Amino acid sequence: MGTRTVDENRTGAVGPGRDKEASDAAEAPGAGADTEPEPDTEPEPGSGKGNASGAGQGAAAVVSAALGVVSLTGSWPGTVAAARETLIGQLETAADASVATQVAEVYGDAWRTSALWAGLFALTALIVGVVVLVRPAFGAPGRTQAAWTRSVAWAGVSLGVVGLLLAVLKYTDVLLGLPAAS
Repeated sequence: MGTRTVDENRTGAVGPGRDKEASDAAEAPGAGADTEPEPDTEPEPGSGKGNASGAGQGAAAVVSAALGVVSLTGSWPGTVAAARETLIGQLETAADASVATQVAEVYGDAWRTSALWAGLFALTALIVGVVVLVRPAFGAPGRTQAAWTRSVAWAGVSLGVVGLLLAVLKYTDVLLGLPAAS
């Protein structure tokens, strides 16, 4: 029928029944000399496709960045803990206490509690980001990490460092300390 098999091309002869076989072979998917080889099923190193550790590292990098953002913007546990400290300060402070004592007991402890929670989130973001960045050193040799994973992990580390610095400055009253009451 116009198509020849590999054997026919080599010998130039067409045997009995070869025309039917040649046309069947040419129409069959994946047959013939003109078909392309099957693509590799192995993912490229660093592509993040098909390996659980790449997906886990990417997820951990995103978690690190999210924790860094939470450390800067505030968290629900920090807000609840600060409100609890405010309530405890109000209950334990005598009505006839000086203004400075009332400010320190009612607002100071809540301020430091909020800073403590922000610092915990920042420290967690920092640790998770660093673990993601150093993980390839302990993995399979020759396997690289996806570029986006490294970028997001560096963002988490950076946000963690900034959040931790701000939390320490807030806790020590260097940044936005309590007002002095007379």
